[in-house]
Amino acid sequence: MMRVRTLGSPQTMKVDAARREARRVLAEAMLAGLPTRPVATADDALTFAVFAPEFLACSARHWKPATLVRNRRAIERDLIPFFGEMRLSEIERTDIARWRDSMASRSGNFNRAVPVLSALMNEAEVFGHRRRGSNPCRGIARYKRKQPQRYLSPAEYRALGAALENAEGEMPRAVPIIRLLIYTGARLSEIAMLRWEWVKPPRLFLPDSKTGPKVIYLNAPARAVLAKLDTGQGKGLVFPAPRDPAKSFDPTSHWHQLRARAGLADVRLHDLRHSFASMAIRDGISLTLIGRLLGHALPETTERYAHLADDTVLEAAQRVSGAIAVKLGLVA
Repeated sequence: MMRVRTLGSPQTMKVDAARREARRVLAEAMLAGLPTRPVATADDALTFAVFAPEFLACSARHWKPATLVRNRRAIERDLIPFFGEMRLSEIERTDIARWRDSMASRSGNFNRAVPVLSALMNEAEVFGHRRRGSNPCRGIARYKRKQPQRYLSPAEYRALGAALENAEGEMPRAVPIIRLLIYTGARLSEIAMLRWEWVKPPRLFLPDSKTGPKVIYLNAPARAVLAKLDTGQGKGLVFPAPRDPAKSFDPTSHWHQLRARAGLADVRLHDLRHSFASMAIRDGISLTLIGRLLGHALPETTERYAHLADDTVLEAAQRVSGAIAVKLGLVA
């Protein structure tokens, strides 16, 4: 059955307008009965910049204060300038790829911001602002960055030990903090913010750390450092700031002086943690056990030291083969 539809009057409709209207009518006829895209809703029109504060407010209770500050900075500095005016529901993988390319000169910022963006997209799905399973960050590669790793040699340990001994009277707070970092492989914040309530030799029981609650094992030298500081009060910060005892002491500026005196100008405080792991590997301790000593939440974190284990095995193999060569008379 043929249907006829009038487009308009020849007296009032020009030819071009009639052709456009005809194409529209034919398109409607061809698509009749097929699913169509739903009409945009208020959620569809929600922009990234409008949703970001809502995301921060909802996530704040799950994050530590430092994490909240860092993630808010990533949103305000790295995400809103690029995605701010985009509709949340329309951000696609190609947009993430374009943003990644724009951050090539600030790869570290990208690597820190992309998990925040991914979390925001997941939250948008929960709130119904995006369809389920549509997170465009999934599978986006981070920039590969060489992790700086510096390990102290035996001679450098001796030089640092001498510098610490000479500075004991001059730096009564910094020296024991640095010694505890050397002996335990702990993070700076874990020692600098240590409280006497958490000291239960031979362990430190930290209620919170970068990876959550943590136990730090105290060897004899570490216990000796703490015993020398113990006033018997059993509470409060072990290393309070001299001007404000309610705040913890920061040894960073003193460390810069000490490392200069020891001839270790390129060594960071965090490198003492790397050096702890290096010495453990040289003593034949497994990566699994080293991960427990350092408090790594994931085995992959400890894997960065795997090459040190390979080097130690290779060194041992060379010593054995050298000894065999001597026995065989191949080497004088």
